[in-house]
Amino acid sequence: MATSDAYNKRVLSIQSHVVHGYVGNKVATYPLQLLGFDVDPLNSVQFSNHTGYKCFKGPVATEKELATIFDGLQENELLCQYSHLLTGYIGNPLFLRQVGVILKEIRKANPNLIYVCDPVMGDNGSMYVPEELLPVYRDEIIPLADIITPNQFEVELLTGKQVRSEAAVWEAMDWFHERKIKTVVISSSDLGQSGMLRAFLSQLDGPRLAMDIPKQGDKDLFFTGTGDLFASLFLAHSHASGDVTEAFEKTIATLQAVIKRTVELLPTSAGEPVKAWERELKLVQSKKLIEEPQVLLKAQRIN
Repeated sequence: MATSDAYNKRVLSIQSHVVHGYVGNKVATYPLQLLGFDVDPLNSVQFSNHTGYKCFKGPVATEKELATIFDGLQENELLCQYSHLLTGYIGNPLFLRQVGVILKEIRKANPNLIYVCDPVMGDNGSMYVPEELLPVYRDEIIPLADIITPNQFEVELLTGKQVRSEAAVWEAMDWFHERKIKTVVISSSDLGQSGMLRAFLSQLDGPRLAMDIPKQGDKDLFFTGTGDLFASLFLAHSHASGDVTEAFEKTIATLQAVIKRTVELLPTSAGEPVKAWERELKLVQSKKLIEEPQVLLKAQRIN
């Protein structure tokens, strides 16, 4: 049954869950809801907190558990309600393979489903998922995606080539486009000038964009969950606007605003290292910034 766009914005989000803090489904759900989406979170893990703390506890979901939950959705004829599938952190290659099965079933119910894949595997030269996930992503999952949002290291893993120049970025984009992926967004890279990150977007038969993003806070300060937030924001803004440039700019504007608010609310105790819980993204405190992004940085059109 056809529904208007206002009632056809529902995301099945398959990624991690933490009790404390904001990564995975915890960081993706709230912004999507603020931007008008219903979100059905399906958790790949349920941890006490993210892995950047001194310890984390909790169960990792199996592919059988995933299949059982999905069977319930399918038997209740709910699959046609999904406009989008979003996937993030998955730590089990068999679970990831089952996601491919799920995607194909949802597309039978809604051929217009948009799949946004954040192929979370690692960063800064190190993998933090089992290596067995790489071929499943590369050969089975990535070719099914409409939009992908890898970081620089994940692009290198998937393409098997180093990305150390802007020319190499566009070559990597072509590798994805050859696999029929319409939109590729590299959410962050170290190819910017000093003190800058550089993000890239390429659309099949469309624009190629780049943007320099100022690093915020101390040079040793880092935040967890920014990639998960980026993927959810880009899903929302690319759906709202037919203009991929506008979606790119609004996504980065919001991410920068959330990071700025988080930095502003860090404790000021001199000489003390910032604790993991203090670096959690201040998502609730950024509600208005998420609802009404203020674009301060403009994308450069490369082609």
